[in-house]
Amino acid sequence: MAGERLISSDGIRHDGRRLDELRPIKMAVGVLKNADGSAYVEQGNTKILAAVYGPRSIHPRHLAYPDRARVRCRYHMAPFSVEVRKSPAPSRREIELSKVIREALSHAIFLEQFPATAIDVFIEVLEADGSTRCVGINAASLALADAGIPMKDLVAACAVGKVEGHLVVDLTDLEDKNGEVDMPFAMMYGRKKITLLQLDGILSYEELCKAVDLAMTACEKIYAMQKEALKQRYLALRKSIEEGGG
Repeated sequence: MAGERLISSDGIRHDGRRLDELRPIKMAVGVLKNADGSAYVEQGNTKILAAVYGPRSIHPRHLAYPDRARVRCRYHMAPFSVEVRKSPAPSRREIELSKVIREALSHAIFLEQFPATAIDVFIEVLEADGSTRCVGINAASLALADAGIPMKDLVAACAVGKVEGHLVVDLTDLEDKNGEVDMPFAMMYGRKKITLLQLDGILSYEELCKAVDLAMTACEKIYAMQKEALKQRYLALRKSIEEGGG
């Protein structure tokens, strides 16, 4: 991209989007038969599958928390998810993001209702084109709801970045690598509670306030899509039950 601009003079990004525009998003719930809950999310060219198992017993037992459930999260990038084949072994970045995502999701779960159990969340990145932790959170939140795990609210996430001096939402891999700032953001939108805010780069106070506003607006749109995806899942289940009963 040497010499090429990612944002035109009239504020159009390299993929044709406006500065505050999300990539096309597809969501599907209940896509895996053998998981307690599952979801698939496409956000542009980023494609992620999430599965949830539990609450279930922990082995060995000393790992259990006596007063609440323990959330265990595994974020993993498939070897074929990036241009240059990645080792299937967990990298330091994957271990870090597993912890970050677990903490972002744990705030939304009524963990005290399931003492001495585990809730296992698996996030598999099938194709990576930026914002994988945020898309992973969106998919995992849907999978948790699909598993019937009591939650205070869904968690919606979207990254905001700064590219060529402009604040932009929902970064692609190209924008992430060539931009000045990356700010992953997640929240329980219905409760207006932030569960994740990281900042890689430097923003002024005014830019930070604007970036948070952009992230919250993007999360509102994603939150609505999550609720619609769950609604379609339950309508399909109801139809299946009614047809089976008939």
